[in-house]
Amino acid sequence: MLVAERQKKIVELVNERLSIRVTELSKIFSVTEETIRRDLEKLEKENLLMRSHGGAVSIEKDQGEISYLEREITNAEQKKAIAAAAVRLIEQGDQIVLDASTTAWYVAKELPDMPLTVLTNSIKVAIELSKKEQIKVISTGGTLLSQSLSYVGPLAERSLSMYHVNKAFLSCKGVHLERGLSDFNESQALLKKQMREIADETILMVDSSKFGTRAFSQIVPVTNIDCIITDSKIDKETKNELEEKKIKLLIVD
Repeated sequence: MLVAERQKKIVELVNERLSIRVTELSKIFSVTEETIRRDLEKLEKENLLMRSHGGAVSIEKDQGEISYLEREITNAEQKKAIAAAAVRLIEQGDQIVLDASTTAWYVAKELPDMPLTVLTNSIKVAIELSKKEQIKVISTGGTLLSQSLSYVGPLAERSLSMYHVNKAFLSCKGVHLERGLSDFNESQALLKKQMREIADETILMVDSSKFGTRAFSQIVPVTNIDCIITDSKIDKETKNELEEKKIKLLIVD
């Protein structure tokens, strides 16, 4: 394959998937990772994509909030395994906050019916937990985002500021080791930042595809996270860097 043809296909893949890693591109085109990095550098200079830690991100598509139905089927098995690991960190009597991510919904489904207080901005999480008599559910209220079935905005932010929780369980669209956690939606990002601020401990639940990518709105630096639960496809370089930053890492199969 000619260099120009390979680079054209790289741009097509990045725009199709929104983000992709160097390691994956290297396997797809059967070239070294260094060759792919040179390709990405050239394509970034031509404003055809944006490089990120370990990969590239699309600048063509509107990276708006993805619908709940679409998120439910994306990396579902990894999300379910991550959620199961998160549930094992929750103890009777805990006061926790769950965001409006699909993984948080899986946490709600997996939670046993036990004495627990859950604060959430997610309609789907609240409905799931309503089936469990011993769990006290507090909804933030606020402005409804129909795509994610979640509440955001000033009312949701004021509601969160009234509480303190033991643990915050969050997810996000991108985890960049230098630029931090990010989300497509600024309102969601602001709310997740506040969720972290009211918690003693923050657990990030993300599948390995989120590493090395950046979305529109920054949430917090990676070092503000106490623990990350992810799947076994996380690359060795990212794993080593997280360990150097003294961030606890739980890896599920």
